[in-house]
Amino acid sequence: MAGHRYLITGGCGFIGVNLVRRIRDRYRNSVELIVVDNETAGTPSDLPAGAVTYRRADIRDYAAVADAASRSDTIIHLAAQGGVIDSIEDPNLNFEVNVRGTLNVLLAARHAGVSRLVLASTGGAILGETDPPVHEEMLPRPLSPYGASKLAAEAYALAFGHCYGLQVTALRFANVYGPYSRHKGSAIARFFSGILARRPVTVYGDGSQVRDFVFVEDVCDGILQALDSDVSGVFQLGTGQPTSIYSLLQEMRRVVGPDWPVEVLHEQPRTGEIVATYCDVSKASRSFGYRPKVTLETGLPRTWRWFLDDAVAKPVQ
Repeated sequence: MAGHRYLITGGCGFIGVNLVRRIRDRYRNSVELIVVDNETAGTPSDLPAGAVTYRRADIRDYAAVADAASRSDTIIHLAAQGGVIDSIEDPNLNFEVNVRGTLNVLLAARHAGVSRLVLASTGGAILGETDPPVHEEMLPRPLSPYGASKLAAEAYALAFGHCYGLQVTALRFANVYGPYSRHKGSAIARFFSGILARRPVTVYGDGSQVRDFVFVEDVCDGILQALDSDVSGVFQLGTGQPTSIYSLLQEMRRVVGPDWPVEVLHEQPRTGEIVATYCDVSKASRSFGYRPKVTLETGLPRTWRWFLDDAVAKPVQ
């Protein structure tokens, strides 16, 4: 990996800023990092000073993407319009960012002669309501525009790999949590934000829904392991451990302590959301040694401490 020039799209987002730190800590100044982000779900102020060459741009802007790709030999494509509910409310925007934006990245990679691309994807939304654990050989049945758009992005990336010699790895992330997740609408970030604001947290359904919660540090390590091993294809990154929303809230209560009461409001389940999903990570383990290390019992306190520190720096309104 040393000596490479990496373009990270969506690098100001939650996973992006963690990945930049992970790369910097591991490789110091032996790699060049270029970050492109439109700042809708992140801010360059979260990037470590002097660690990257930064350009504010949208992946729907082909010229901007092509310019950044021309200075890169590897692309880590994290930029996306995330979220099931947002995709249902505006499927056109979801398509433009996740499909057309990804096509722009692929076209730019081909034109620039980029040799390697890692695509951030998702498992549950692509596969739909199916008996877990989910794995890479399951037939996709997306229930939302978000799932459909990520499936299309995967398909385009793999097709470019076949037709144009681009080495492509699609990594299907489970529910990622951890520091710098203030903009995320997923359960852990949303619950911690609500607790900090001393507002009730909303659970859509009865709390029996099951998810696979994976710490961002493990996901970043999985990305780097995949790059180091030169694997191609589709791989699940999660923990392989099912956790119900009810169990998650119990653990969060323990983490925040009695000074931060956790009041829960229940609402009806939302259209397009899956009841139960967690993933089988054995393919990633066999192929490039992926082994998540951080449990909820250790990851949640680290995440909560970051939210507390962030609230001091940027008080909750």
